[in-house]
Amino acid sequence: KEFLYFFRNQYISHSLLGPIGAICFLITSNLFLNHKATLMDRRDFFTLDTKPEQPKQDFSQLYRTMSGLAPYVGTWTISEIRHLLKRTMFGSTKSDVDFFQTLNVSDAVDTLLELINHPAYTAPDQPVNNYSASITDPNCGAGLPWPGTADTSAANTYTFRKKSLKSWWVSQMINQSQSLREKMVLFYSNHFVVELDTVTVSTYVYRHNELLRQFAFGNFKTLAREISINCAMLRYLNGDQNTASAPNENYGRELQELFTVGKDVNGNPFYTEDDVKAAARALTGWKTDLVGGATSANGFNSFFNPNKHDTTDKIFSAYYNNTVILGQSGTNGALELDDLLNMIFSKDEVSLFLCKKLYRFFVYYDIDATTEANVIVPLAQIMRANNFEIVPVLSALFKSEHFFDVLNRGCIIKSPLDFAVGLSREFGFTFPDSSNLAGQYSAWDKIRSIASSAAMDVGDPPNVAGWPAYYQEPLYHEIWINSDSLPKRNQFTDRMCGSGYTSNGATIKIDLLAFTSSLTNPSDPLMLIDEVLSLIYSIDVSVNLKNYLLSILLSGQASNSYWTTAWDDYTGDPTNVSFISIVSSRLQTFYRYLMDLSEYQLS
Repeated sequence: KEFLYFFRNQYISHSLLGPIGAICFLITSNLFLNHKATLMDRRDFFTLDTKPEQPKQDFSQLYRTMSGLAPYVGTWTISEIRHLLKRTMFGSTKSDVDFFQTLNVSDAVDTLLELINHPAYTAPDQPVNNYSASITDPNCGAGLPWPGTADTSAANTYTFRKKSLKSWWVSQMINQSQSLREKMVLFYSNHFVVELDTVTVSTYVYRHNELLRQFAFGNFKTLAREISINCAMLRYLNGDQNTASAPNENYGRELQELFTVGKDVNGNPFYTEDDVKAAARALTGWKTDLVGGATSANGFNSFFNPNKHDTTDKIFSAYYNNTVILGQSGTNGALELDDLLNMIFSKDEVSLFLCKKLYRFFVYYDIDATTEANVIVPLAQIMRANNFEIVPVLSALFKSEHFFDVLNRGCIIKSPLDFAVGLSREFGFTFPDSSNLAGQYSAWDKIRSIASSAAMDVGDPPNVAGWPAYYQEPLYHEIWINSDSLPKRNQFTDRMCGSGYTSNGATIKIDLLAFTSSLTNPSDPLMLIDEVLSLIYSIDVSVNLKNYLLSILLSGQASNSYWTTAWDDYTGDPTNVSFISIVSSRLQTFYRYLMDLSEYQLS
């Protein structure tokens, strides 16, 4: 044994014997191996270890946090408020933080769910023709809403309307009320995915967005039904081509795999291929409409064509308890959609699947066994007990000790939209009003394009599964940051602290002086630093970082009065170019540095 240890550790590792000795050593060792062939093989020989074997550690029982859905009863400070707002809204403005400090946890969440402090929901104004300077739209005049009017291929109106819709959608995020609705619209757009680049009918894609907005706080099962016959979805997943003579399985598959029951822990579908085929046959006969069909009020709606429906019985697998959906004829064929959804929604996997997606979107990407038991399963039970109403689920989640657990704060990377829209809201960008329609839409589109350049083009996820950051193991949210996207984020914040972006006579940028002036006591550099950090960061920072930030404001001087005097000089004479230059240069360095740090990328 000592011979073998010496041979492996000294000869192989360090070649101490020289060529002649090595040859002799190999001969000797070969004789030794032959002699011991009955006791060991060469694999055993080369895997010998000189150290005692260490006991293996079992990590299977470790958990990230034990907290669950018990109501949160901890402190209610700016730390908890900014965590709640950054997850449920796009950024947390100072006015938002100030308002929510007047509420308790329960009322804060109820406000975000529009249960209190909100009027009844009304749909926002529609996107308008902002593109008349580029093309002539024969069906919609300049400045008028285009939804409900036909596209013109000769003028390529869809391309311009699609861009108009995306810009308008971003404007809804920027101008959101103190509500979760806009985040839910984005969540559902990543769940019931349609790609605008594929649909190519402007009113279809607008009404898909309108539907998500309407049902943001509604019933998930009802939304699934409406989505199934929504023109954009019918067009996107070929439901409008699904007929008795030529069944198309696309939507029948995605309805089960991506929208409702999902897959098991090993990535295997619960449903069978025969279930996909049977679902497709139950869904035959639904058509898109551009001119006003059987169920259409003013065109651009879907309708049911009994002549295209498969009237035979549909038999499902043991997973669905061998359910048989009886084939129906005439207009009753449309009722098979409800039979199909009733069968699918009878499975517990639907509520579990959706609750996991909500969790990854709003809380954290990793769901271990403890979180599954303490959070996901109880949330799914709440969903089923409330017949798939979404508000009770969201209320339980956002009021829970688990949501406010310190381990769930500042632990996910902001999505590109969270980053770009959040920045514009937190720093109070001034956007043009409708008197400069071209400049207004251009400014909104700049925010959209920043997110798009970082791999999140609103309305156009890369495929029907949505953005990979919400499902792709093991990276999840880490996908948002790479050698291409991070420099783009930094370039955007640097530029917004400087010249900003100008288009069509409108400039968007951070007004450093105005933002700083809005703070509680900006002449005190220590208070300024603490308040800015509390508003734009999701986590606390080190004393060393605060000291460095102080050195920026003091331009390396020792006394805090060096900043206080400069600020007081400016506020005493705000038109003095010299005073403006002194504070502006320091603030520009200060804010740029803050937003270039990794902490600013966290939510």
